[in-house]
Amino acid sequence: MRTEQHGRRLRLGAGALAVLLILAGALILTVGLRAQRHAPQPPASAAIPYAADTATTSTTTVGPPALAARGIRGPVLPASTPTHLDIPAIGVSSALMELGLNADHTVQVPPLGRDSRAGWYRYSPSPGQVGPAVLLGHVDSAQYGPGVFFELGATRPGELVSVTRADHTVAVFRVDRVVSYSKNAFPTLEVYGNTDHAALRLITCGGRFDLTSHSYENNIVVYASLVSSHRA
Repeated sequence: MRTEQHGRRLRLGAGALAVLLILAGALILTVGLRAQRHAPQPPASAAIPYAADTATTSTTTVGPPALAARGIRGPVLPASTPTHLDIPAIGVSSALMELGLNADHTVQVPPLGRDSRAGWYRYSPSPGQVGPAVLLGHVDSAQYGPGVFFELGATRPGELVSVTRADHTVAVFRVDRVVSYSKNAFPTLEVYGNTDHAALRLITCGGRFDLTSHSYENNIVVYASLVSSHRA
């Protein structure tokens, strides 16, 4: 009888210990989640197209005059591989790598690493050409923390983005709008489709992090337009 009671006490003690461990684990997880830095998300107002000040916006076409006859708006540059990205408003300064397609024909993303860099999708126009030049970067990773585009959701319409190119010119873009899209309803044509001006798209992950799929539910897309250029 004494041994049995003692055994029961041990079993009850083990059960209580298990509950305490579960509660402690939940507390640690909760504290960890609260302490974790969350990437900023764009407010609804950031999706409203930026009203450019026509008095200060350059509309001179750089390139063949025939472009204007084709309805091309704003400045345009010849093709040149982008080499560096700067977004002063959110502290981004990144060398650019070239990205292609995966075996399943999805767009490649930069590799995860401590030195998080952005990449240019080489099957899109180069920054400054007519059409949407596409740059991609990671928001963060469990192993390395915040990525190159961690603050991308904090970008606001009217801010400037500079892309240095291999021909030693710097293409300067102004942000038009910043939008967060569900990955299940990503507007591929709007993001990657043709434009009537030299455009830029900056893309990263955003929204809520799904603990089941271990991925973010949204994509943040920054839309920008070329406004000027200068020598590097």
